Amino acid sequence: MLKLALMAGALLFAWPAEAAIIADLGINPTSAQGRFNTAPGGGAFDDQFTFQLVGGPQFLSIASVTNVYPNPTDFITNFTAAVWTTGADGIVNNADDVAVIGPVAATTCLTVPNCQFAAGSALLNPGNFYLEFTGIGGGTSGYGGNLAVAAVPGPVVGAGLPGLVLLLAGLLRWRRRVS
Repeated sequence: MLKLALMAGALLFAWPAEAAIIADLGINPTSAQGRFNTAPGGGAFDDQFTFQLVGGPQFLSIASVTNVYPNPTDFITNFTAAVWTTGADGIVNNADDVAVIGPVAATTCLTVPNCQFAAGSALLNPGNFYLEFTGIGGGTSGYGGNLAVAAVPGPVVGAGLPGLVLLLAGLLRWRRRVS
């Protein structure tokens, strides 16, 4: 009997807690690749979804998350969303991470009853990032959302003041030819 109790205790302490990193959304996630959802259920959660931006020079990044709950008990208290860099060490959720979007507190959806929503956007440089969602789930609560990134083209060669000077010189030359 004691042996059974010790085994049960060891199993209880060895049972893994729900992992904070839920999924990797991949490299330069599109809206199809960047879809996510999870059901933290009742209790506190701190979930991360990792992704990497490669190429660039910058990326327009748009993220949104929604909790539609059929029962008032499925409301998520203190529901927040954020996008973080992993910092110089590349490790998720430690002291050198920097928030690049948020944290944003979820608000009530305007047209959908029993709904919470949070969203944000930013221009991001290449690197390693993660979405982070925190809150206290009630009942059978869950959430889902989307992350979509698109590369923003770099500046055109010759743009800026030198390009403007060349353009004006070309226009003056053209005007002299026409006159």
